[in-house]
Amino acid sequence: MAPKAEVRPRPLPRPLMVEAITSCVETPFGEALRLLKLDVLGTDDSPIPITGYYTPCTHPKVSGSLRLSPESLVPPSANSFGSRNYCPVPGTLINTNNIRGFQNLDVEYLLREEAKKILHDIMSGKIEEGPSLLLRFLVISFADLKNWKIYYSVAFPSLVFKSEMTLLSLRSASLVLSQEKAKSLSKSLKEWRSSNETTVLPFFWVDMSSDSSIVIRQLKDWKDCQDSGQKLLFGFYDNGYRQDYPGWALRNYIAFLSLRWKMEKVQFLCYRERGSEPDLEKSLIGEASFPPPHGWDDSDYVPAAIGWEGEKPGDGRKEKKLKEINLESMSPERRDEEHQLLHLKLMGWRQFPVDLKKLSSFRCLLLGAGTLGCEVSRLLMTWGVRKLTVVDGGHVSMSDVLKQSLYVDKDCGVPRATAIVPHLKERCPAVDVEAIQMEIPTPGNPVSTSVLDDCERLQTLVASSNVVFLLTDTWESRWFPTLLCANENKMAITAALGYDSYFAMRHGAGPGTVAEGSDMVAAMSKLSAEDVLGRQRLGCYFCNDVIAPVDSVSNRTLDQQCTVTRPGLASIASGHAADLFTRLLNHPDGIHAPGDIAGTNSEGPSGLLPHQIRGSVSQYNLLTLMGYSSSSCIACSNAVVREYRSRGLDFVMQVINEPTYLEDLTGLTELMKSADYSRVEWVDEADDDEEFADM
Repeated sequence: MAPKAEVRPRPLPRPLMVEAITSCVETPFGEALRLLKLDVLGTDDSPIPITGYYTPCTHPKVSGSLRLSPESLVPPSANSFGSRNYCPVPGTLINTNNIRGFQNLDVEYLLREEAKKILHDIMSGKIEEGPSLLLRFLVISFADLKNWKIYYSVAFPSLVFKSEMTLLSLRSASLVLSQEKAKSLSKSLKEWRSSNETTVLPFFWVDMSSDSSIVIRQLKDWKDCQDSGQKLLFGFYDNGYRQDYPGWALRNYIAFLSLRWKMEKVQFLCYRERGSEPDLEKSLIGEASFPPPHGWDDSDYVPAAIGWEGEKPGDGRKEKKLKEINLESMSPERRDEEHQLLHLKLMGWRQFPVDLKKLSSFRCLLLGAGTLGCEVSRLLMTWGVRKLTVVDGGHVSMSDVLKQSLYVDKDCGVPRATAIVPHLKERCPAVDVEAIQMEIPTPGNPVSTSVLDDCERLQTLVASSNVVFLLTDTWESRWFPTLLCANENKMAITAALGYDSYFAMRHGAGPGTVAEGSDMVAAMSKLSAEDVLGRQRLGCYFCNDVIAPVDSVSNRTLDQQCTVTRPGLASIASGHAADLFTRLLNHPDGIHAPGDIAGTNSEGPSGLLPHQIRGSVSQYNLLTLMGYSSSSCIACSNAVVREYRSRGLDFVMQVINEPTYLEDLTGLTELMKSADYSRVEWVDEADDDEEFADM
């Protein structure tokens, strides 16, 4: 084997050549950029300030780099992160909206613009106060949100002038300095690097006296010390490790010293470390010359620039070689959840922002797991709800499999409350589902032995939920939940189906609430027909009824007992119900929001927020209606809520066992007996509900 040829250093003087800076972009930076684009920037592709972290070379065979971490995206005004190994450097990020926009960027123009900023900072004197500006960098990127990738290129602009920088000498610092001066310099460098104030300053100057004492000073101290007559070295944190080339930062540093401080010859120190200690054997001391170019101080002077990472000067490439961050390494569960929420976050780019934090924290109680329950639960998960409680007392039958969208053949005979859980988890693994098999206590129906336990359990469920969806299959089964929502002032949404018609509504606020430990008598005296904002309360599902809830199923024919409805109607009604909830959640007045009517203007972020929606597919009609609370309502009136608060479940049991009790309590009995009643054409809600019922 032939012996290796000896590598001879290039003769001096020679044109200054430097070792390029490399970027080290951490995967968490890519994840932070993805979230910034998704949650904050949206379609805004304006340049934003970022921070990189620079450090001197600390390894004998590996160059130092500029790091980009999640902290890099924190606005500089709020970013106090920095240490001896993380010297903050200002940069600019341009994140495009699509890959074509990324490819069409005029990269040479962008690089020149960053170089102009550096030259301006030199001329204005900003460099003295902020030396890191000499290391200004640029990142262009495209965040491919669907495929979990970040494409990017990094540039470290270096000024290029017509006059040439010449390297006159370059040697190891340990060979240039006497042993005494080397020891003094090493001590001063340790002090500089151990101070929180100075360790983050990558450029400095070294004042060397004849007695070998050495002081390291900041650039801003130059004016006060420039006439000291001492030997000077202009030091910088050198990213390179090679002994025959200084690091990239030297070019802009020499330009600064020549243009700002009028030095045509500069003695410099390339500071490098081994571990956390100064390494004067690897550190370099050299001399370079740079006569100021003609016309550089003209106001319209635009310097040339080099600096795209991986690009050699003069290679003429217009498109940058892309680097890539692959974010698919995050946990599959989190990635799946992010995929499912992507459409909601994208809605905020051009429509209205969806409050995912609030939606994911809300506990939604669904009463009924039939046709509407399946659709509503699925839609709520699509909206970002992640806490569901489903209550149902029935079992899946063969006729349900086609009509009730979540169930399959093997679910037949299984309680709906049991069968629905795996289907919801299969579609959204992150959802927290509590399923309860329970009959809802219903007036006018046979009373089970567990009715009191069921009442108490339903009380607890409503109290612990943020919103209640009434999706049961009969009119009367909605009475007790409606009363509980009025008492607790909970959001309540009702949906119901007819043969070719549908109905969805949000209940108005309750007449008053009871704070824990408050005086019951005082609380009952606060019941009012107005809400806390002074508006008349919107009505509940029962506010238009003139009879008490009774058994509405037993005396009906089979087609009335098993709701016959046109296929697809449940999806429409469920969509309206889920949408009403999200609109209500986004309204600043919440449950107290007034009812909007179609054709009117709404200032709400998500558009109109109606009180009731009634539609018919046979006529393609859609009506938005509004009704105020009734003083004779059998579910939310002051009289009913007051009686419930006073007597509790004794009152509920009396309602269940005595069908006419509610009519007497609310004055409906007297109303029907009055002379005025004969002149009013009433619609029997029990008959009308035949048109709106769920399976």
